[in-house]
Amino acid sequence: MVRNIVVLGGSSHPHLTQTICNHLGVAPANVLLDKFSVGETRVEIKESVRGKDVYIIQSGGGKVNDNLMELLITISACKTASARQVTAVLPLFPYSRQSDIPYNKTGAPLSKASNCFNKPDFPYLLDSLPQTPHPDHSQSAGLTNGMDGLHKGLSKIQLDELSSASSSPQNARFASYVHGPHNRTDSTDFGKSTTYFDRQKNGSTSSLGNGTAKDESNGTKSDVAKSHVFQPQPGYKQWVAQAGTLVADLLTCAGADHIITMDLHDAQYQGFFDIPVDNLYGRPLLKKYIQYQIPDFQQAVIVSPDAGGAKRATAIADGLGMPFALIHKERRPTKISDRQNATMMLVGEVVNRTAILIDDLADTSNTITRAAKLLKKEGATKVYALLTHGILSGDAIDRINASALDKVVVTNSVPQDEHKSRCPKLEVLEVGTIFAEAIRRVHYGESISVLFQYD
Repeated sequence: MVRNIVVLGGSSHPHLTQTICNHLGVAPANVLLDKFSVGETRVEIKESVRGKDVYIIQSGGGKVNDNLMELLITISACKTASARQVTAVLPLFPYSRQSDIPYNKTGAPLSKASNCFNKPDFPYLLDSLPQTPHPDHSQSAGLTNGMDGLHKGLSKIQLDELSSASSSPQNARFASYVHGPHNRTDSTDFGKSTTYFDRQKNGSTSSLGNGTAKDESNGTKSDVAKSHVFQPQPGYKQWVAQAGTLVADLLTCAGADHIITMDLHDAQYQGFFDIPVDNLYGRPLLKKYIQYQIPDFQQAVIVSPDAGGAKRATAIADGLGMPFALIHKERRPTKISDRQNATMMLVGEVVNRTAILIDDLADTSNTITRAAKLLKKEGATKVYALLTHGILSGDAIDRINASALDKVVVTNSVPQDEHKSRCPKLEVLEVGTIFAEAIRRVHYGESISVLFQYD
C-alpha cells in the first residue's frame, strides 16, 4: 500500500483509474465531476489533499476538449487545496498530433505563403514596416498621414474595385495617403513617381500621369492604365495555431508539477514544458505480444506503414531479430491502375510471411487498412496491426471490419469497450500496470528508467 498519495480519476477512463488504484492498493479519491446546465465543467474534491501527492488520471480520447478542461480545473482545485505536488497522468496526450510548425505533403515547413514576394531574388527581409524601435534607436517616422490616411486610402481602393475594373490608377491614389500628398504643380515629378511594388514586379519605371502608362523600355503607350490591387506588406509568416505550446502552457499555468504520458506522437512535445515530462513506452507490451501470441514470429516481418514510424518499428525489429519492411507513400504520378494503392509502395519482402504493422496511433485507420491491402497484394499470408493508441474515431471500426487486417492489437490508453464489442478483430492490452508502477516509483523518488528499457 502506498501512503500519502491521492489518485483522482477523470471522467475519460474510469476503468484505467480503477486498475491503477488496485495495483497501488489505494482507493480512488472522492471527487464530483459534473456539468452545469449551461455546459460548464464542475469539479468538487470531497476529501483533503493538503500536503499530499496527487495524481490525476485523464486520457485524451473521446471528448478531448471537455476532458482537457476538466483536467485543468481539477489541477487548479488541487493546488488551491494545498496539495504538495500535482502530477497529470495522460495515457494519450491531447493535441499530440498538432505540432507548432505545420508541414505540407512534401515535408517542408509552411513558414511563408507562396507569392511573388518570397522568391530568392526579391530583396526584402522578414520585418514589418515601420519597424518596432529598439531601445537604443529612435522611433521611426511611420506613415506620413497616420493610420487614418491609410484606412481612408484602403477604403477608397476597395470602393473603386467594386464599382469599376477600369477606374483611375489606384497606386497613385494610395501613395498620396502613405507617402504624403504630391506637389500638384510639379507635373514632371508626379509623372515619374511609382510605387514600390511596381518597381519590384515590373523592373521598370512607369508613368501614371493623366491615367496613361508609359513603358520606357520600348517607348510604347497603353490607352488604359493597369489597375493594381493593393497588397499588404509581405514577409509575415503564415499564421498557424501553436497547439503544442498552448496545451503545455495551460497545464503548467493550471499548476501541474509533473507529466506522465505514453508514446507521444511528436517527441518535441517534451521541450514545450518547463516541468518534468516522463514519456513511457508501449513497446514492451507489443514485443511481448509478438513473442508469445504470434506463432513463428521469427519468420514474420515488421512493417512500418509510413516513413515517420520507421524508427519505432526498427527498434522492435532489431530487438527481436526480425526482418523489416517499409511502406513508402509515393506521391509522383504512377501507372498503377488501382487508385487506392497508387500512392503506396512496399520496400521489402513479405511473400508467404506474416506482416506485423507497427504504429503509435490509429484514428480513422485509413493508413493501416490501405497498408494491409497492399501487403496482402504483395503476398503476405496474415497481417497484424499493433498500435499503442487506438482512438478509432468515425467509421474506423467499419473500415477495419471490411479490411484485409486479420487482427488489430491496441492498448487501453483510451476506453476500448465499445470498440471491442463492434470489432471481432480487436484485441486490447492492459497499460494500467505500467502507469501504476511509474506512479509508485515517482512517489518514492525511485528511478523509472527501467520502464524505458524495452530491449
